[in-house]
Amino acid sequence: MSGVASFVPTPLLLSDSAKARLRSLVEEEGNRGLKLRVYVTGGGCSGFQYGFDFAESVAEDDTLVEFDDVALVVDPLSYQYLVGSTVDFEEGLAGARFMIQNPNATTTCGCGASFMV
Repeated sequence: MSGVASFVPTPLLLSDSAKARLRSLVEEEGNRGLKLRVYVTGGGCSGFQYGFDFAESVAEDDTLVEFDDVALVVDPLSYQYLVGSTVDFEEGLAGARFMIQNPNATTTCGCGASFMV
């Protein structure tokens, strides 16, 4: 070993396409205080499913992850399932959507909206 290594954990990442889409949505709403709330609920075909919503306020126990002029908000229950994940945005023939690339998921469904750990 060469010595002590420094590690800064990254709770959540936001892809460039997700930043651009979120920035666009915030501008459309005319409210710079809007943040993207990312959460996990029980259900879906793999056990848990992802959800997205806008949030104007942040609860005391929420985690706020800021990226320049946009931000993500995650509640404490969802946070444990999302640590290290990347929020992305894709547009295609099936439509446009935010999606999660989650390294903690052991299984995901075909649509990518639900997962199992």
